Amino acid sequence: MVLWLLLVLAGLIGAFLVLSGNAELADLLADNEIATYIGAGLLALYAIFLLSGYGGRLGQAMKHAAIWAGLTLALVVGYTYRVEVQSVANRVAGDLMPPGTAIELEAGPAGERSVRIRKRKDGHFVARTSVNDSSLLMLVDTGASTVVLKPADAARAGIDVNALSYTVAVNTANGVAYAAPVRLRMLSIGPIVVRDVEALVSKPGGLTESLLGMSFLRRLRSFDFSGEFLTLRG
Repeated sequence: MVLWLLLVLAGLIGAFLVLSGNAELADLLADNEIATYIGAGLLALYAIFLLSGYGGRLGQAMKHAAIWAGLTLALVVGYTYRVEVQSVANRVAGDLMPPGTAIELEAGPAGERSVRIRKRKDGHFVARTSVNDSSLLMLVDTGASTVVLKPADAARAGIDVNALSYTVAVNTANGVAYAAPVRLRMLSIGPIVVRDVEALVSKPGGLTESLLGMSFLRRLRSFDFSGEFLTLRG
C-alpha cells in the first residue's frame, strides 16, 4: 500500500510539473544527472519498501536483493557488449540453421546490408532466395555469367516457360545447351534486394539446381568466401 501511495504521489507531482508550463524547470528535469538522482531515489524508496516487508529477516532480504542486483548487472553488461553478443548469436545461428539460410549481419557504413551463408555439407554454397516474391533455393556459382533458373523454378517465379524462346547457347559440362533469356523483376537474399536482373531459363532436364550467377553477384557491393561462410554485401 505504501509503495502504491508513493508511486501515485510521484505521478501527481510529475503531472503538475508538466502542466505548469515552467520551461526552466522542465530543462532542469531533462538533465541526465538530475534524472539519475531521481531514479536512484525512487529505487532507494522501493528497496526500503521491500526490506520492510521481511519483518526482520535480513538474511532473506539480502539474498533476494543480491539476486536482483545480479540480474540488473547482467542486463547492463549485455547492453554494453550488445555488438559482440549479436556477433556470437549470428555465428551460433549460422551453425544451427539449414545451409542457405541468410543470417543478417549488423548494418555497415552508409546503411550497407550484409548477410552470411554457411557452406553445404558437399562443399557448395546455396542461398535461399526470393525471385519475383517466390522462394527458391539456388546454387551460388561464380563461374556462371548470369542467373540460370531450371524450368520448375522459373514457373514458380511466375514465368510462362512454354512461351519462351530457347535461343541462347550455354556451355555446360555436358556440352552446349540452349536457354531462354528473361529478366527477373526482383531477386533478393534476406534484406539484400536487386531489381531487374538478367537471367536465363534452361530447357527441361538441363539443370538439377538453379544457379545464382554473376548477373546478380556483380550488382552487390562485394562478396567474399571465408572458410565455412559466404558473406554478401548489398
